[in-house]
Amino acid sequence: MRYNNNPYENLIVADIADDDAVEMIPLLSPDEDEDFEKFKVPEQLPILPVKNTVLFPGVVIPITVGRQKSIRLVKRAYKGTRVIGVVAQSNSNKEEPTYEDLYKTGTVAHIIKMLVLPDGNTTIIIQGKRRFEMVEPIQQDPYLTAKINLLPDNFPATTNKEVKAMVKSLKEAAGKILNLRPEIPREAQIAIENIESPSFLTNFLSSNLDAEVSDKQKILEVSEGMQRAELLLQFMQKDIQLLELKHEIQSKVHSDLDQQQRDYFLRQQIKVLQDELGYDSTEKEIEELRAKGLKKKWPAAVGKHFAKELDKITRINPQAAEYPVAMNYVELLVDLPWSEYTKDSFDLAKARKILDADHYGLDKIKDRIIEYLAVLKLTQSLRGPILCLYGPPGVGKTSLGRSIAKALGRHYVRMSLGGVHDEAEIRGHRKTYVGAMPGKVIQNIRKGKSDNPVFILDEIDKVGSDFRGDPSSALLEVLDPEQNSTFMDNYLEVEYDLSKVLFIATANSLETIQPALRDRMEIIELTGYTLEEKLQIAKKHLIPKQRKEHGLSPKDVTFDDKAIIKIIDDYTRESGVRSLERQIGTVMRKVAKSVAMEEAYEKKISSAFITKALGAEIFDKEIYQDNSVAGVVTGLAWTQVGGEILFVESSLSRGRGRLTLSGQLGDVMKESASAALSYLRAHADTLQLDYRIFDQFDLHIHIPAGAVPKDGPSAGITMFTSLASVYTQRKVKDKLAMTGEITLRGRVLPVGGIKEKILAAKRAGIVEIIMSEKNRRDIEDINPKYIEGLKIHYVNTVDEVLQYALLPEKVANAIDLSVHDIKEKETVNQNQNVLTV
Repeated sequence: MRYNNNPYENLIVADIADDDAVEMIPLLSPDEDEDFEKFKVPEQLPILPVKNTVLFPGVVIPITVGRQKSIRLVKRAYKGTRVIGVVAQSNSNKEEPTYEDLYKTGTVAHIIKMLVLPDGNTTIIIQGKRRFEMVEPIQQDPYLTAKINLLPDNFPATTNKEVKAMVKSLKEAAGKILNLRPEIPREAQIAIENIESPSFLTNFLSSNLDAEVSDKQKILEVSEGMQRAELLLQFMQKDIQLLELKHEIQSKVHSDLDQQQRDYFLRQQIKVLQDELGYDSTEKEIEELRAKGLKKKWPAAVGKHFAKELDKITRINPQAAEYPVAMNYVELLVDLPWSEYTKDSFDLAKARKILDADHYGLDKIKDRIIEYLAVLKLTQSLRGPILCLYGPPGVGKTSLGRSIAKALGRHYVRMSLGGVHDEAEIRGHRKTYVGAMPGKVIQNIRKGKSDNPVFILDEIDKVGSDFRGDPSSALLEVLDPEQNSTFMDNYLEVEYDLSKVLFIATANSLETIQPALRDRMEIIELTGYTLEEKLQIAKKHLIPKQRKEHGLSPKDVTFDDKAIIKIIDDYTRESGVRSLERQIGTVMRKVAKSVAMEEAYEKKISSAFITKALGAEIFDKEIYQDNSVAGVVTGLAWTQVGGEILFVESSLSRGRGRLTLSGQLGDVMKESASAALSYLRAHADTLQLDYRIFDQFDLHIHIPAGAVPKDGPSAGITMFTSLASVYTQRKVKDKLAMTGEITLRGRVLPVGGIKEKILAAKRAGIVEIIMSEKNRRDIEDINPKYIEGLKIHYVNTVDEVLQYALLPEKVANAIDLSVHDIKEKETVNQNQNVLTV
């Protein structure tokens, strides 16, 4: 209960912007004998919504008004009849309540006084008069006005014995509350004793009741006086019980305490509550952990360590800061799957079916997994190999790990290493540090619930290092088969066996992996998917997945193969299939829109529909272009998004033998050009060239698409052939491409990316390819259908390259650069000391 003796001296104004702040300080009515039933009330009243109180008849309370509508209402009412309707909000969170947000029963109020405060708020002191019920709203602006019906109180006469007994009970209950709340002044009890009217006593005590607004509203809505008093008495008895329980708890632990004993006092209160509930959680928790420890198959040293830690906990006060730290540690120990293994599946045919169903292509990786299963089946014991799937983004490295786990029947856990800089992320923190926790390796083993999961170390090439340590070095122990059987986490403090875990790392680049870490892993390269493989992946995986995600069925949409190839060729340029999936998703959205709007659309997606749905082509593929110009050669290049063809162009102009390179070439390609030119100058006689030609003509080597950086050790023989062609003016054979590096001795060296280059050549219309003899082994690994229709020439020297590449006749109408012509036309300019033609 709350009490205020003087409404003007003790008025407290709440400063709440744009809100109706209601001060919970009900005041005793200065005129108890006023007959509220005779108070004249109009049929329509302006309604003042209030948030956190309920006004009862006969009670005086101050209200601070902050909302603009409410301010306009009270100012206009104060100048007029000073009569308003006060109704509590059913939804106190509504800032601008409407008729629907209010309770329908309220109290007619008379504004006694209005005060305008310096902060702009307005405070009114009002007295409740009669209860009323809102029938219907009349207007919402400038404030709410409603049509009302007055409600009678229906309280029996004071002489009634039952009423007298109720009045006595209410006063006794109020007295108990006042005794249990020493902060309330004793004058309040005297004031309550002097109230004779049972109706006003009920309203006054209801207004002072320490209860929710909804409970007070229930009391206000009761029409029968005795029923209202009974309901009030129930709430008061509940308040008395809570106060007595609080007083009992405080009396049990009451003593003269200093500052250090204050914390003990609070702990004792909690303990008393636990005793009252008959529950001691601390001892029960410890016993449960001890029982779990007895069932664990951990080493004897770990079991002894666990028992020692539990004994320590029993000596720690449960309220001490060290207690939760110690509990977290022992819970980690019992949650880890010590020697708990899942049974591996040795059905190799089933495993192969799972791998084939989840991933198209990737035959080498699948064979490696089947080999692992075969050895495990025969030996029943194999130290987990550390595989590293290396390749460009989007080729399925991470998802392949999930398929491996499914094929093996093991649990799957994944740990992302991208951006990890703190060594503690791997090894954990020492327990002495605040906020210490185990490393992510142990955390994921705990999550995996077995000691032999398939553990994916994602993006291992993106591990960083700074002042907090070197996580790459911390991973050495994790990934070393000779050491990880005794892996030591700083937080765990005992050795843990990781040798049965199948670790699979993924990386986009090998250059950023620490050499020692790379040495511990078996590198398996995923070079990306060919156009044919992407076509099958789209048909078997991507299209069904996107169709399901967009709420479509096979009868709603299908794709023509040419449409899929168009997306792959013209709208994506990647090794993986992420962009391909996004573009297919875009097409599916167009179809889903047409299905949802019941529009006519093309159910079998064609190439024309792809252009309409995705817009103009984003990428252009290089296509072989026929030429009759000497010095133009077609080369083959590897990129992260697959193979491409490129053209090497050379031209001569009169000058002083300068060499110009253009096309944004890297250092390796510049060196290849210099090596090709040096070999050509050294062996000019072989091609019947006068050595003076190199001093009398400037050479320009250009590779088109100058905005694209180009580099790599595979354009050596292409540049040499281009130079030989332009100097001899012999044209290069039609529809021929080449790849390989050159040495100063004229040897042709093998290069990588052969599979991607071969497929790029086929797409461009090439029919003959020249490459190093040592690349023959790469061709043998390629599916024969990919090289069908191609003629491949294997060479060891650049002389063999020229035999296959250059046509015997010279280009018609070309500049004659023969040795005889130079000797007849040469003149010596003594002043410039140079040869001219």
